[in-house]
Formats: sequence, structure tokens, C-alpha cells
Amino acid sequence: MNTESRDNDLPAVKTIDRAARMLWVLARGDSEGLPLGVIVQMSGFGKGTTHRLLAALVEAGFAFQDPVTRHYRLGSGLTLLARIGQRQDVGAVATPYLERLAKETSDTVYVSVCEGPTAICIGREIGAFPIRTLSLSVGDRRPLGVGSGSLALLAFLPDDQIELSLRQNEMWFKEFKGYDVAYVRKAIAKSRRNGFAYVDGRIVAGMNALGVPVYDRGGDVVAALSLAAISDRVSGDRVASLVKILKKEAARLGDALSVTGKAELVIAKAG
Repeated sequence: MNTESRDNDLPAVKTIDRAARMLWVLARGDSEGLPLGVIVQMSGFGKGTTHRLLAALVEAGFAFQDPVTRHYRLGSGLTLLARIGQRQDVGAVATPYLERLAKETSDTVYVSVCEGPTAICIGREIGAFPIRTLSLSVGDRRPLGVGSGSLALLAFLPDDQIELSLRQNEMWFKEFKGYDVAYVRKAIAKSRRNGFAYVDGRIVAGMNALGVPVYDRGGDVVAALSLAAISDRVSGDRVASLVKILKKEAARLGDALSVTGKAELVIAKAG
């Protein structure tokens, strides 16, 4: 590379260096995130530069701004990027559990985590049953409460977190036919009574789905495992059998996340 090319690259390199520095600042915050003023002080950048860097990081999914507190924290895009880079994350830890579930049930299974009021699919394994229901892809986002895994994440959170999520997602629910705060409240109550989430064709006609929470050893919800298939395969007596299988793998996954120290990562995302 000649001297002119190196000089031309300097602004880009400087921007990357600043963005990396900003990420390290966000990493020093807790699950509540950091206000803009604190970030300015910690980073040493001016307010304008800090705001521009944060906006770019939020757009890329590497930072997340809480819509209520306006605080910033690390975003889910970092986890997805880490997985692509072969680093161990919750999705990677969950892979053998998803594979075992898909083999045992022949259906499509998912693992999701929450970031603020959002559920994010971070892993999927397709079963052998020929009629497939691929309702989610890795990286897809939904408001907490929409979908079986998303509902399992929401229903078993503490009450104050549930109420906050419902308020934040009130408008987003309207993008999904048949969903509003009242319906999600009823679904939460039913999920708590049953000990699992059940969605019967509300999102995709002819498809039913189940979801169960994944707890760490401290009793906190850190993820959810879910299964989706055509209605005939997730109804009747088979529901109880599938729930038992899902809960068994959820318990194993929760232990694995606790042992590997990855649970803290997801709790920080959940806020």
C-alpha cells in the first residue's frame, strides 16, 4: 500500500477506533444502560461525536437505546456477530440442545432471548418432518408476547418487567393480527397457569407452537426454547409430551449457561 492510500484510510481507521472505544464504554454499564452525559464523560468525546457514534452503533445493532430511559447499552448485534465469528454465545451453547430436540420431535425448534421489550431468535434447528413451518429465522425480532418463545420469555419475567414491556410494545402489537395488550395479558395468565406458552395458529394459520422458559441457577429467565409445527402435530395428547421434552432440554440448557458464565450476558440484554 502506498503512502497516499494509507493517508486516505486514516479517517476510516479513526472512526473504527472511536466506535470500538465507545463499545468498551457501553460494556462498563450495567443492565440499565448509561445516559448520554455519562458516556460523554467516560469516552472523552464531545457530545456531538458521542451522539453520532451511538446512532451509528444503534443502527448497526451493536448498541441499544432504551425507548423509555433513553439510556444506551450493548446491542444484540454483537452477540450475533460473535456467533458468526465462532465465539461461544448463548446460541452456540444451545446448539446441541436444539439438535437433540429436533431429532427427538422431528419438528422445527428455536432458542430466543430478550433485549428490552424485544424477543430475538438466536438459534434454529429444522426437524425431519417433511412439512416445515419456518416462522422465524435467526436474527428475527418480535415484541415480547408475540409467538410461543417470545411469550415464554415474557410470561415468566417479574411482574414489573412484564408491565414495562407491555407499555413499550403497545403500538408494535398492532402490526400482528389479533394482538393487543389485553390479549397478551390473557396469554401471560394462561401461560403461567400451564407452565408453558401455547400459540394456536394466531401468527401463521394452520401452525401451532409451544414455548418454555430457560432459567439459570439463580431462577432468572435467560432464554426460551420453542417448537412450531402444523396444527395436528402440536395438539391433543402430543402437547403434554412435547412440553415435557422441551422442559427437560430447557433445564439442561439453563445449567449449561450457568456453568459457562453465559447467563449473565443474556440477563444484561433482558434489562
